[in-house]
Amino acid sequence: MKDFGALMKQAQQMQGKLEQAQKELENLTLLGQAGDGMVKVTLRGTGQLVRVDIDDSLMVKGEADMVGDLVTAAHADAKRQLDARSSELMQKAAGPLAGMPGMPKL
Repeated sequence: MKDFGALMKQAQQMQGKLEQAQKELENLTLLGQAGDGMVKVTLRGTGQLVRVDIDDSLMVKGEADMVGDLVTAAHADAKRQLDARSSELMQKAAGPLAGMPGMPKL
């Protein structure tokens, strides 16, 4: 049972690291871009979209569909960054216990 005790201690340490990684993730701010930076979105680590910046040159009658597509692409860019950073933080926090049965999916 000595090994089980060590495993439990390691699991508790991992839980603390996962909580710390979650807090770090929540404090992240990511910038997604599309159209060579003509559309930018700011996404928080929680997934909340907090800002959309659109270059004035895109504000032309009849271009609404293109602008919408660029906003969607910029958001997807920020979301990919968020997912990658989240995975990296959680993998680092879980350490050798990552992927074990009963552990969070990373």
